[in-house]
Formats: sequence, C-alpha cells, structure tokens
Amino acid sequence: MLRLNKVNKFYQVGAHSLHVLRDVDFEVADGEFVAIMGASGSGKSTLLNILGILDDYSSGEYWLGDTLIRKLSESKSAEYRNRFIGFVFQSFNLLPFKTALENVALPLYYQGVSRRKRNQIAAQYLERVGLRDWADHLPSEMSGGQKQRVAIARALIGKPRLILADEPTGALDSETSRQIMDLMTEINSTGITVLIVTHDPEVAARTQRTIRLKDGKVVGAHEAAVSHPGLPAQRASDPSISGSGAS
Repeated sequence: MLRLNKVNKFYQVGAHSLHVLRDVDFEVADGEFVAIMGASGSGKSTLLNILGILDDYSSGEYWLGDTLIRKLSESKSAEYRNRFIGFVFQSFNLLPFKTALENVALPLYYQGVSRRKRNQIAAQYLERVGLRDWADHLPSEMSGGQKQRVAIARALIGKPRLILADEPTGALDSETSRQIMDLMTEINSTGITVLIVTHDPEVAARTQRTIRLKDGKVVGAHEAAVSHPGLPAQRASDPSISGSGAS
C-alpha cells in the first residue's frame, strides 16, 4: 500500500533549518491496521501530512501503491488524495452550516456528482455508521461521537484504499472512543488500510501494530498487545459497516 524510504523533512525557520523527520523507513501493506505514536514534537503530524499528500518531503522516497509521490502539482496531489485517501480528524472538520447528509456528500460534490445522486449515496453511508435518522441534523445538534461518525462516513464515501485518522478519539470520552474504534476495526475488516495517529495506548492496542516516533525517527514498530481479529476481507463498498447512533 505505502512505503517510505529514508524520508527526511526540513523546515526553514529564519536562518536555521529544522530537521523534523530523519531517515524515516517503514512499509504498510494493503489491509493493515497501524497506529503511529510519539510525544508532542516527535513528527507525527508532519508524517501524516506527507502520507496524506498535504505536504512534500525534503529527501527520500514515498511510494503510494506503485506511484512515487514527489513534488506533485496541486491538481495532481488532489487527484491522488481523492482517488486513494480518506481523512478523519480529531476536530471532525465538519461544515457547521451543512447537515450531516450534506457533509457526507461533500466529496461527491467536488467530483461533479448530481445532487440527487450524491444525497442518495450519502444516506447509505450514514446508515452504515448508524446515523441515517440524523441526516437532517446540523453538527451543533450532535454529540462528539455522532460528529466523528459523520466524519468517518464522509471519509468513506469516496471509496478510499487508505484511511488516515489523526487522533480520531482525542476529543471523545472513553466509551465513545471505544465505539469509534469498533467502527474503525469494522472498516479495516472490509479491506481498507487504516493508519491512526494517537497518543492513547488503548487505541494503539486495538491495531495490528504500532510505529513509534521519537525526535523525528522511527524507534520501534511492534505487534499490538491485542491483535486484530483478522476478519476476512470484503469489498469496501459492501454495506456491512454498522454502529450505534447513540454515542
């Protein structure tokens, strides 16, 4: 799915060069469920931005599938993001003036899908995350867990091969976090590769393995204490992902 080979990232800060990522090497196979952990300032966010083609790197190689991701134009970067990647953020990044249905449908709007068709598809994805009855609600009318489910449905609607989740449970209580991780596990069981940046060991323990960063370097990658159940892969488009809308 993706491979990094001695990836470095420098930022110019005044007259000084800040070395944020240092010879980062790792691979993630199709269908894996991986956590990335590290203290604040370890390079997690920079790494996630590179993996999501939101930022470029200074040297090394980043391969997404069979494509070398390197110094792409903005239009090409957007094309690869839309084709391969779905994003889930700690702060949900929902548009406050749009309903749950409209938020989920937004990626299809940018793909030129008609309003009727994209709303039909968005309703199906809301049902998959247990929120069909909340389609007409604004984010301000929803709990944190519900907003994160909407964000997950929005990430899934483009049928990505890779989900990048940045602290997806960071703003949630422990029970809602568990429910969101149950949902992420179900998503992964459909064959979608999932990478989660987290500071929470309990979240990391739900994944197959953890990659640890310290001062911009990979310092460890190991199997999680609680292994992934290893359910057989299904097509990512199967309407099999479910969840309670009560969170």
